[in-house]
Amino acid sequence: MQNIALTPEQQLSIRSHGESAYPEECCGLLLGTIAHSVKTVVEVLPTDNAWSAEAEENWPEQKDLTEQRRYAIRPEDMLRAMKHARDRNLDIIGIYHSHPDSPAVPSECDRTLAWAQYSYIIVSVRQGSSQDLRSWSLDAEGYFQAEEIVAVEPTQIKK
Repeated sequence: MQNIALTPEQQLSIRSHGESAYPEECCGLLLGTIAHSVKTVVEVLPTDNAWSAEAEENWPEQKDLTEQRRYAIRPEDMLRAMKHARDRNLDIIGIYHSHPDSPAVPSECDRTLAWAQYSYIIVSVRQGSSQDLRSWSLDAEGYFQAEEIVAVEPTQIKK
């Protein structure tokens, strides 16, 4: 099992973003480092949920889904984050999003769109209040496996 290290402040940032976006899904990027079997988040970078009619064209079987049930990050936001990370000698190591009124467990759509090298943090937001916060990564067969979230102090993170 891999681990992902976040500060309590970073976890709060993800939870708060999920609550403020409710009843829609929030999303954002996780910038950091990977050493051995630990991914360390250095920066949580919120993004807008860009799920739209254009995004739905790629998922015709899910026409009834909206920003309340899906998320998308604009390519220009991803490129901006890549440049920002590179300038700081970091990588994009994951993506976070919320599941309004649903458990913090990846959906089939989450699995289909996931990239093997990323961690996927999901926060369950029920009736506007964040609940469970869990992290996942794809295994060699393309299925999500739980990652342990390790709380670290800001002084333990090299920026």
